[in-house]
Amino acid sequence: MALLRSLYLFKILALLLVFSVLSADDSKTPEARAITDMSKQTTWNDALQVRDAGRHIVRKNAPRFMMEMYEEHLRNPSILQGNIVRSFAAQSNGALLLFNLTSFGYQEIITKAEIRWFRRARAVLSGHHFYRVDLYEVLNSKVEPWRGNLILSRLLSVYTEGWEVFNITQTVTNWILNSITNNGILVVSTLTSGHWLKMYVQSARETGYEENTQNAYLVVFSNDGRSRSSGKGEGVFTSGQITEFSLEFLKYNSSLQSVFPHRRSIHKRAAKNEQLPIGNCQRTPLYVDFVKIGWSGWIISPSGYNAYHCSGSCPFPLSGSLRPTNHAIVQSIVNTLRLSSKVGRPCCVPDNLQPISLLYFDDEENVVLKQYDEMVAGSCGCH
Repeated sequence: MALLRSLYLFKILALLLVFSVLSADDSKTPEARAITDMSKQTTWNDALQVRDAGRHIVRKNAPRFMMEMYEEHLRNPSILQGNIVRSFAAQSNGALLLFNLTSFGYQEIITKAEIRWFRRARAVLSGHHFYRVDLYEVLNSKVEPWRGNLILSRLLSVYTEGWEVFNITQTVTNWILNSITNNGILVVSTLTSGHWLKMYVQSARETGYEENTQNAYLVVFSNDGRSRSSGKGEGVFTSGQITEFSLEFLKYNSSLQSVFPHRRSIHKRAAKNEQLPIGNCQRTPLYVDFVKIGWSGWIISPSGYNAYHCSGSCPFPLSGSLRPTNHAIVQSIVNTLRLSSKVGRPCCVPDNLQPISLLYFDDEENVVLKQYDEMVAGSCGCH
C-alpha cells in the first residue's frame, strides 16, 4: 500500500511539473513565442547568405574607397559591373601582396578585378621625376619572388599621391578557377635609370590616409547570376476594362445582379475604389532598424531602410488603382457570387519588389558591397 501511495504521489508531482513548464511557456508574450519559433526556422541572415557577426565585435574601418563606391552606387546604381563588389586587404607588408579569396562564391562570374594601391608622394630621387611600377604574377612562392609573369607596367610621377588602380581581371579569374595558382602579386619599382627602388605596402597609420586599414586591396566585381527583374507581369485587362469585365458578369449572371442591381452602382463603387480609401490595399511605411534587430555588428551602411508593407482590403469590383492580376479579378467575382466557401477575397501583397545595396563585413572581415533583390515593396496590389 505504501508503494502504491508513493507511485501515486510521484505521478502527481510529475503532472505538476509538466503543467508548470507549459504554464511558463504560455506566459510568454506573443513576441517572445515568435522569437522562440523563429530560432528553429531559417533566419533572414540565412536568406541573405551572410552570418550575424555579432553586435559587440569591434570592427576595423571600411576602406574609404568602398564607402565612396557605395555612396556613388546609391546615386547611380548602374555604375557597378555586376551586383557584388568585394575588397580583399593585402596580407603582407612588403612588395609581395597576398590575398585570401576563400570567401569568393564559386558560382559567381568575375566581371572585373583590380588592385588598388595607395602610394605616397616621394622626395626627388637624384633628379628623377618618374619611376616605373611593374606588377608580376608570382608563379611559385618557393623561388625568388621577382620571377613571374609580368601583368602590366606603369610610369608614375614621384610628386603625386593617391590610389593607383591596376586591372588584373584575367589573373584573378585564373586564381578562382585554380586556387593553387594564387601565389600573390609582386610589386617591383624602378627608376627610369633602371635602378631598383624599394617600395613596400605600408599600413594606413604610416600613410596617414586611412586609420586601421592597409593601403593595398584587391577589389573583385562579380555577378552571381540573380535576375534583376522583379516587376509585375502585365494583365489582360486595362484599368477601364476591369470594370467592364465585371459588368459582363453582371449582365449575364442573375446572382451578381442581386448584389449590384444597377450598372450605375457598380461603376460608382469602382470609382470609389479608385480613390484608394484608407481601408483599401495600399503601401504603408515599415522601417527596418538594423541596430534593433542585431545586424549593426556586420552591416556598415545603411543603418536601416524602409521596406514598406502592404495592407488593406481588396473589395469588389477591383479598380485599376488596386493593381489586380487577372486571377485576382476572377477570384473576386467568385468570392462575390459565393460560389465556394473556400475562396476568399484577393489579398493585398507586394506586386513589385525592389533591391537595396548593403555595405558589410563578411566572415573573413572583407568589406563587401552587394545588391540584395526583393527587399523593398515598391508597390502593392490585389492578388
